[in-house]
This record gives sequence, structure tokens and C-alpha cells, in this order.
Amino acid sequence: MNIRDYAAYSRGGTDWTEAFIRAIDDLKQQGGGVLTVPAGEYPTGSIRLYDDMTLCIESGAALRFHQDAKAFPLIELEFEGRAGLMHQACIYAEKAKNVVVTGYGTVDGQGSFWWQQIRERKRTEYPRPYLVCFADCEHVVLENVTLINSPAWTVHPLRCRNVTVRGLNIKNPADSPNTDGINPDACQDVRILDCTIDVGDDCIAIKSGTEDTPNRQPCERIIIANCHFLHGHGGVVLGSEMSGDVRNVVVSSCVFYETDRGIRLKTRRGRGGTVEGIQLNNLVMEKVMCPFVFNMYYSCGTDMTMRHVWEKVPYPVYEGTPCLRDVSISGVRARECTACAGFFYGLAEMPVEGVTMQDVVVEMAENGAPGRPAMMSGLADMQGAGFFLRNAVGVDLRGVKVRGVKGEWLDIDGSVTLEA
Repeated sequence: MNIRDYAAYSRGGTDWTEAFIRAIDDLKQQGGGVLTVPAGEYPTGSIRLYDDMTLCIESGAALRFHQDAKAFPLIELEFEGRAGLMHQACIYAEKAKNVVVTGYGTVDGQGSFWWQQIRERKRTEYPRPYLVCFADCEHVVLENVTLINSPAWTVHPLRCRNVTVRGLNIKNPADSPNTDGINPDACQDVRILDCTIDVGDDCIAIKSGTEDTPNRQPCERIIIANCHFLHGHGGVVLGSEMSGDVRNVVVSSCVFYETDRGIRLKTRRGRGGTVEGIQLNNLVMEKVMCPFVFNMYYSCGTDMTMRHVWEKVPYPVYEGTPCLRDVSISGVRARECTACAGFFYGLAEMPVEGVTMQDVVVEMAENGAPGRPAMMSGLADMQGAGFFLRNAVGVDLRGVKVRGVKGEWLDIDGSVTLEA
């Protein structure tokens, strides 16, 4: 089926929303199939897909999503772990099986309309739409398309199983707010392969809900391989929404260039959840502020000023105490780093536990710009520092070399236990 067959419903080519609705309804009637979008410009509102459907956006085709909130219906979903009404994604599927978005065309969220509202009002009446979202779906594939100017997170699989994301080219401006690249959230069996991501927030962020999420599920069995991360606040990130647990994650054969941080974990008291079984290998980083950041005093967003978020004295351990353990890092080369080589800061009552590094070389830039490796209160900018550890046990740094630091390469205190 070809969307051009429905051009009579496109208002002279100025709005293809009704054309997509009718074409997809016809596909539903025949039990699924392929909807082809040939070369050309297609201004449209939100597009919703269903079981056994493939949206093929061919080379030279560009979906341009309207800069009008009315083009995106309000639906019940989650935004940053909180359930409620929000605008439906530009491309959306819910409780569907065997859904594919493919082709070498472009999906343009024209997000400046939404970003401007955030900058002026600090919020919108309802959360912004994602560019592509699969919610409660099974066996979904997103491949090869170019995704640009997302209103919010670019790709958001939520509570999905068997997800393949490969060959994407994602580009959002550096100053666009919260335009993460790919955020698998409470998903199982996810593969993210061969993608290039250049965004205004985290490139990939693995999540599993917050303490406010009504149906927390683990995000687990995740493979990230052969990707390029250009700019962004973090290359591969765990959290800060991790209340449902994140486990069994492999990141391999990736390149990080000018990301603020390379590998980043962020969480805080009250979130709960365990991050464990993390394998990171064969990574190359260049001109990053800090290659490794594990921060359990993450200060950002709601409740960031609450005492339990920033206070460094031990608290009682309870279900809201997050846990980070069992991380293996090997075969990493990081060059021209600026702030510090590594930053591990566990909770006073729940230290980071069991981090092993082998064949890791970090070279600091000679005159790198000062920077703050972690978003937490009471932390000053660093410049050319080595590894900074607090509240960490069972950490093995014997396979680490740090070059070009100002002062000692390792800064620890009595809260840290290193493997001999």
C-alpha cells in the first residue's frame, strides 16, 4: 500500500494526517501489511500503528510533524516515570505485536515549537510528545531512518519485549531540552546496534521507572553495540529512573566523542532499585569531560532540594535505597578528558560495590576546561583530576592507567575499600 494512493485526503499536500489514518485503517481491515511512503514531503500529525504493520519511509521521504499541540491527541502514558495524560508520540504503537518502522527517509519532529514553550514557561500544559514510542508492545523493529528535531525523548520503548533498534541516525540540537536519543524503559530483550546519536541530553538512557511509577518493571537483557555517540550529556546512561531495577546490560565496541560523560549512572535516595550485571568493553572516548560517573546523589528535577537527596550522612536502608553493584569495565581508551578520569560516589549507607576495571587507559587533556562530572550538591568543578571515589567497596583499579593528571591519580578516603 502506498500513501500516495490517499493523496485526496492530504489537503493538497499540506496535511497528510487524514491520509495516514485512512491508509492505516485499511491495513487493519486486511490484517496488517506495509505502508510505503515514497520520496517527498509529508506534513502530518501523530501517526498510530497497529499489529503486523510496517511503515516504510523511503529514501528522499520526509515526515514533518505539525507544530501544533492539537495534532497530537492526549493519551494515558508515562513521562519521566509519572503516569498521566500526555501528547501522543509522532509515531506511536500501543499493545501491538510485530511493528516495524524502516527505510532511509527522515522523521522530523520540528521540535522547536515545543522547546520554545519549555524555555519560556519551564513546562507545557501536558508533556511533550516523543518522536517514536512503542508502549507495551512485543517484537518491534526501528531501523535505518534519520530522526531529527524530536520534541522530547527521540525513541522511547516502554514496557516492551524483543526490541531491535539499528542503523539510526539521530540528530537534535545541543541546546534542545530533554531530547535524549534512545531510552528503553522497563523493557526486556533489547538490541541497540549501529546507531549514530548526537542530541541535547543523554544519548542512550536505560530506565525502569521512579518511585512514582505505578507499574515498575525491570529493564534487562540489553545489548548496545557498534554505536557512535557525539555530544550529549552522557553516552550510555543508567537512570535516573531505575526503581524497577536495571540488570544484565552489555555495552561494547562503541565510540564516544565530546559527550559530557561517557558511562553514567545517576540515582538518589527514594528511587530504590538495583543496577547490577553491567559489562562494558571495547570502548573509545575522546574529549569527554569524565569517562565514568557513578553518582548516587543525583540532584536534578523534582525533589532535588530535599535533604534526603543531598545529605551525606548514613540513612537507614529501606526499599527506597538504590543499589549499584557488579560492574565490569575492560578495554577502554579515553583521550583528552578534561574534568576527571572517573567519579564514583555511593551513598553513605549503600556504597558502590564490585567495580572491576581491566586494560583501561585514561589520558587527561593538558589544558582541559574545568567541569563538574556529576550533578550533585556541594561538588566543585574539577580540572585534570584522576579517579575520585567516595563510599565505594570492592573496587578493583589494578588494570587502570591514568596519564596527565594534576596531582595524584587516585583520591579516596576511609569510605573506600580497594581490591588489593
